[in-house]
Amino acid sequence: MMGAHHAACGAAAWVAATTRIEVPVAGWLPVLPESVTLGLGLLDVSPVGVITGALVTAGAALLPDADHHSATIAHSLPPLSNLFCAGVGAISGGHRRGTHSLLGVAAFVAVAFIAGLWTVETADFGTVYPGAGLLTVLLVSFAAKALKIIPDRMRKSPWAVGLTAGAFITAFAPEEQFWFPLAVGIGVVVHILGDMLTTGGCNPVYPFRLRRPRSLAKMPVVAQVWRPNGNIAVPVLGNAGSLREWCLLVPVSLYALGGIGWAVLKMDNGAAVVARLTGGG
Repeated sequence: MMGAHHAACGAAAWVAATTRIEVPVAGWLPVLPESVTLGLGLLDVSPVGVITGALVTAGAALLPDADHHSATIAHSLPPLSNLFCAGVGAISGGHRRGTHSLLGVAAFVAVAFIAGLWTVETADFGTVYPGAGLLTVLLVSFAAKALKIIPDRMRKSPWAVGLTAGAFITAFAPEEQFWFPLAVGIGVVVHILGDMLTTGGCNPVYPFRLRRPRSLAKMPVVAQVWRPNGNIAVPVLGNAGSLREWCLLVPVSLYALGGIGWAVLKMDNGAAVVARLTGGG
């Protein structure tokens, strides 16, 4: 799956988990109900939590591809991102190995959990989260690069965007302690599931390799899903960047943007946030 689509899926997954939006549809068609519910509303977070979580999850949905030193995200925040991706690739064993497995999920969530434990009490903002903010600088730059929000010629802009998002997360992160590692975990899992929907697939139990028995090699469905290299693939999207992938990701992206926009409108303390950011009362 393409990087921008991973980021969009990550943001959409967080929006779905944290919102429950009633969309009126009465009058469109006689057979339709009065309203349709979008989102599962599994997590009770504030509108600010929806926005911050979507930013973090979009970036975290690109983390597994940090296992390749020449990946798109490796050039998102030079030289920090180059060093980060080179180190992750060396530790994980190469592309689509450690970072695309349950072991990778556990490792990324553990780092996010430890970072989220770093808190500082301030007079103006109450409890702030510098660890989550620092990681957000990297994650948001990943998302901005994948989504092509910043042109390649504007090499210094990713730092400005990342630092701004990091400062926002540091100051206005939700009070719920669980939100940051959960957002990172959701993003990483969404990435792995997305790659498993393409022809390449992933090995979720790396470093173990589950070899397909020869007796099953001639069974069409099994042979397509369980690859000789141990990867599991349910290639309903075909190759990465296929027309089927685009047909799925356009509405997913619109849903993510709609959920973030809904959260912005629901922010009761929107004026207070703007005042703080601009140095007002």
